[in-house]
Amino acid sequence: MISLQDVQAAAERIAGKVLRTPTIHSDAISRATGAEVWLKLDTLQATGAFKERGAANRLALLSDEERAAGVVAMSAGNHAQAVARHASLLGIQATIVMPQFTPATKVTRTRGWGARVVLHGATLADAAAHAHSLAETNGLVFIHPYDDDAVIAGQGTLTLELLEDAPGLEALAVPVGGGGLVAGAAIVAAGLRPGMDVFGVEVETYSAMAQKLAGRPVVVGGATVAEGIAVRDVGERPFEIVRDHVREVLLVPEHAIEDAIALLAESAKVVAEGAGAAGLAALLTHPEKFRGRRVGIPVCGANIDNRALANVLQRVMLRDGRIVRLVLDIPDRPNVLAEIAGRIGSSGGNIIEVSHHRLFTSPSVQAARLEVMFEARDPAHGAEVVAALDEHYAVTRL
Repeated sequence: MISLQDVQAAAERIAGKVLRTPTIHSDAISRATGAEVWLKLDTLQATGAFKERGAANRLALLSDEERAAGVVAMSAGNHAQAVARHASLLGIQATIVMPQFTPATKVTRTRGWGARVVLHGATLADAAAHAHSLAETNGLVFIHPYDDDAVIAGQGTLTLELLEDAPGLEALAVPVGGGGLVAGAAIVAAGLRPGMDVFGVEVETYSAMAQKLAGRPVVVGGATVAEGIAVRDVGERPFEIVRDHVREVLLVPEHAIEDAIALLAESAKVVAEGAGAAGLAALLTHPEKFRGRRVGIPVCGANIDNRALANVLQRVMLRDGRIVRLVLDIPDRPNVLAEIAGRIGSSGGNIIEVSHHRLFTSPSVQAARLEVMFEARDPAHGAEVVAALDEHYAVTRL
C-alpha cells in the first residue's frame, strides 16, 4: 500500500507541472449546509480536473525506454485530457481510446493536446479492452485512470495541499468513481490527521464501491449528470485503501448532484461538473454527518457541457419554486391573455413561455387552456404570483 511519503514525493515530482489550486472557505456554502466548508478548486487545472495530478506523476516515472515506446489510456473525459497533456509536455506519443459515442467536444480537446484518439466500442469497458490490446500489440505502456499506485499517489497531492491550506479540517467528502482520488485522500488523512473522517461519495445509480464494500454483486446503470463517477469496476488498489481507511461511502440521489451543481454556481460562483459536485451533494443529502463540523470538499472537475449546465440550473429553479409552471382554464374572449400577462408582470413575475390552446385541450368551446411559465425572485414570491392569479382564474400548478 502506498504511504504518505509516496504522496509527498509525488508532490515534489509534479511541482510546476500541475497547478497548486486554491482552497477557499465558502461562507455561502457553509450557511446552506450548516457546516464550515472549505472548497479545493481543482476546477482550475489546465484541463479542468484533478486527473492531471495522477497522470503527471505516473508519466514522470516512466523509463527512457517506456517514454520512447509511448503510452495508451482509455477514458471518456478527464483522464484522457490529462494523459494527453502531460504526455505532450514530456514529448511522449499518447494514444487515447474513447468509446465511439464520446461527445465531440471531449474528443476535440483530447486531440488538441496532441494525442492520437481512437474511437472504439459502445462502452468504456469496450474501450478499455481495446486499449489493453493496443498496449500488448504495440508495446505501449498502459496508463490506468485509477488502479495504479503512482496515479493514486498523484491524486493524493490534492488532499496534501488541502490539509496544508486548511489545517483545522475535521472531515472530507470525496467523490468516488474508480477510487483513485478517495484512496489518495485517505492515505494523506491517515498520515497527517489520524482519526479524521474521510467519506467517499457515490451517486445512487453507480454505487459500485459501496456495493463491493458490502460484499454484494455490483449492479449499476442509468443516466446521470455525474458521468465522471459512473463507474462499474472500481480499482483493486483503491478498494483496499478505502476498505481500511475510509469511514463510509455515502450515496446521493441524482437530484442532489443537480442541487450541488446549482449551489456551487449560484452561491460560490464555481462551475462544477456532476462528479466534481458530488462531495457537496453528500452534505446536502446527509447533513447530520457534517453539521457544525469543518469539512473539506474537493471540487474536482469543471468539464460540464454548457447545455447540461443550463438544464441543471433550470431544473433546480423549477424544483425550488423560482420557475413556476401553471395551467389556467380561461374564458375565450379578447384581451384575456393581456390581463394574465399584466397580473403576472404587476406582481413582479417574469414570463418565460406561453402556450395557448383552444381546439384540443380546453374544457369547453367557450374556453381556452393557457400554459404559462414564469420566473420568480424566490419560492415565496412565486407563491404570491400564483395566489394573485388564483383569485381570477382556475389555476393548476405543475
